Amino acid sequence: MFSGYKYFEAVEKHAGLLGILIGIMVSLGGLAEITPLFVAAHSVKAPAGTAPYDPLRLAGKDIYVREGCYLCHSQMIRALRAETQRYGHYSIASESVYDRPFQWGSKRTGPDLARIGDKYSDSWHRLHLMSPRQVAPDSNMPGYPWLASEKIDAKDIAQRMRVLRMLGDPYSDADIASAAAALDGKTNMDALIAYLQGLGKMPVSAHPDGPAGDGGAQ
Repeated sequence: MFSGYKYFEAVEKHAGLLGILIGIMVSLGGLAEITPLFVAAHSVKAPAGTAPYDPLRLAGKDIYVREGCYLCHSQMIRALRAETQRYGHYSIASESVYDRPFQWGSKRTGPDLARIGDKYSDSWHRLHLMSPRQVAPDSNMPGYPWLASEKIDAKDIAQRMRVLRMLGDPYSDADIASAAAALDGKTNMDALIAYLQGLGKMPVSAHPDGPAGDGGAQ
């Protein structure tokens, strides 16, 4: 008989020991899979010439999150033909390098917004946000008319920029000091539209981690 059988027998007959060993193996397997992903995530760098959100778009991103837009719209196009034919080039990690948190999402009650920038005019977005069914009769999206009367708190945005600089975003003192002037007279509606109009506008050829090819269709 195999001399090591007594060890297998001990494990088989002691459920507690078996549970502990299973836990150890699952933990080791999990670390082997997850650790490289964390390392890869921290190695993603912004492409040359790419800047963090300006004050207006930063305010817009916060409003996008605050109003729960990510619950119905994803911002991640998969590398599948059905995805790229409808939405455009598949999403690249470097596009979200300044997103905290990123807005990839997985729920699509509404369409993916990764390439929405400049697809429609500012006036179209404004009407769509005020009364969605005036431009999309079958839409079940709620309206957000109150955004048109809400003013942006410039001091709050400037403080957010300082915190983001601590996390690695390359905001200069001048960028932060000019936030108040950039937001003067702007509403939350203006900010959200500016955020949407900036999505997906970086040329595919500028992505360091993705080819300019055929959109990654598979």
